Amino acid sequence: MGAQVEDSTLVTGFPSYTAKRMVLKLLAEPGERVFMLVRDKQTADAEELLASLPPAQRKRVQVLVGDVSAMDLGLSGREYRTLASELTNIHHMAAHLQMSGRKEVVQQVNVGGTRGTLELALECRRLRRFNFWSTVFVSGDREGVIMEDELACGQGFRTSYEHSKYAAEKIGRSMSRRVPVTILRPGIIVGDSRSGEIDRFDGPYHLMVLIVESPLDLQLPLPGEGSAPLHLVPIDFVVDAAYLLSRSEHAVSKTFHLVDPCPLSARSVYELVAERAHRKPPRGVLPAGLAKVLLKLPGLNRLGSSPHALLEGFTHNVYYNCRHTLDALRGTEVWCPPFESYVDNLVRYVKDVRAARRRRIDEDVADPFDA
Repeated sequence: MGAQVEDSTLVTGFPSYTAKRMVLKLLAEPGERVFMLVRDKQTADAEELLASLPPAQRKRVQVLVGDVSAMDLGLSGREYRTLASELTNIHHMAAHLQMSGRKEVVQQVNVGGTRGTLELALECRRLRRFNFWSTVFVSGDREGVIMEDELACGQGFRTSYEHSKYAAEKIGRSMSRRVPVTILRPGIIVGDSRSGEIDRFDGPYHLMVLIVESPLDLQLPLPGEGSAPLHLVPIDFVVDAAYLLSRSEHAVSKTFHLVDPCPLSARSVYELVAERAHRKPPRGVLPAGLAKVLLKLPGLNRLGSSPHALLEGFTHNVYYNCRHTLDALRGTEVWCPPFESYVDNLVRYVKDVRAARRRRIDEDVADPFDA
């Protein structure tokens, strides 16, 4: 493995876009060795990533075929022992993200997978950090200001995903005396603030795509008043901040909200999208109950399988305090840019991808961005 390699990091969760970006971030650091845990059916995606890397970086990556929800992560005894002796960092990013997923499957991956990865962490003799990727939505149905230190506050949960990440975070916190744990809670991740790039159009993109592709003279109503903050955060900030926090001794046993400290309201977000897409701004209010019905109608299925998740951003008044994050990043060059500064890049990327999609349809080629 080479004596010059100082750090070895395991990244779970590939091929999610966030995990991929973390792998690339790690490889940009000289001397960093990266282990990628991928499921058998995702090895082709891993090989594609390796093929795109410069030779010097490719040598520092090892793909391990396994499963976070299996015993010993589905690894051979030799692979498991290698990780236990070599790892200095773990980014546990694997998660079942579908809001409407079956409860048993979600629990198996999100809770069981976290427990299994922590068991590996206990065996790692050189481990300096276990980074657990949670979500701000462990706050469930709470409203008002949510502090980073808070977790169990009597909240209810709207989806199996929210509850599973809450349960997994509880396990991570309970192990903090035996494992150096840092908990990362991103908001709603959108594209790169510089390029607009994202892997698929989901969540807030459903309505963004609808606005961008609407006729020039059409003013769409929004589902709800839209006065609640929409907690969007660009992926480059999330990954850069997570990397710095994972290397900071002051971040051990702490939780960090990776969010925009000054989020815009949902209505303001989509008004900006319309303005930058040269469309008329949204006008009027579609009652939330009616919106849920309409979103299930044939022809509107591209807005996603969970209308509830789309509507939450318009009605859920919650603010995520990020004092720990701001303090930890003070003096660095990493900070969350305001939405106004990168919305043009998001809109341009949506336009480019949707135009390419129309060309692919003409050629009868499948489109991975068609949500």
